Formats: sequence, C-alpha cells, structure tokens
Amino acid sequence: MAGRSNTSVYDKVIRITHRYLGPAANRFIARQVKNHLHKAPGDLSPSDLLSLIDWIRVAVSLLTEDSEVVERYIAELQKLAHSYEK
Repeated sequence: MAGRSNTSVYDKVIRITHRYLGPAANRFIARQVKNHLHKAPGDLSPSDLLSLIDWIRVAVSLLTEDSEVVERYIAELQKLAHSYEK
C-alpha cells in the first residue's frame, strides 16, 4: 500500500509539495506544521493530514490564483491521506 511504506508522512507530503513549490516545499510544509498543528514536522502523523490539507489549501490559494493547480495539489494530498485509511 502506498501510504504505509517506511517513508514518513512528512516526507511524503514534501515529495508531493515539491512538484508544486519546488525547493520551497520543505520550508513551506515545516512552517504549516509548526504554526498550525503546533508540532515538529517529524511528528506529523496520518491523523494530522486532513487538518494540514485545509491549511495548505488556504496558504496556496494566497500564493496563486490558478485554482486548477491548487485543486490538483490538494487532490494529491487527499489521496495520500486516504491511503492511510485502508
């Protein structure tokens, strides 16, 4: 199952985010996790994903007006979140 390898949840979110934000991905996600979930990025768990995705949607919507890009990015993150439900 894609969601249950040895790769951390944080690393998986970074991998997806890198496709959209490039080298800023790590800093962007770390900031979202620290400021909105009040935890260390390495402590990100599958149960945090839906809340994190909500914050990411808000932040990325402020960065771009391209709603198709935002929705594609969010859809990838939601797919990751749902992979942990199986």
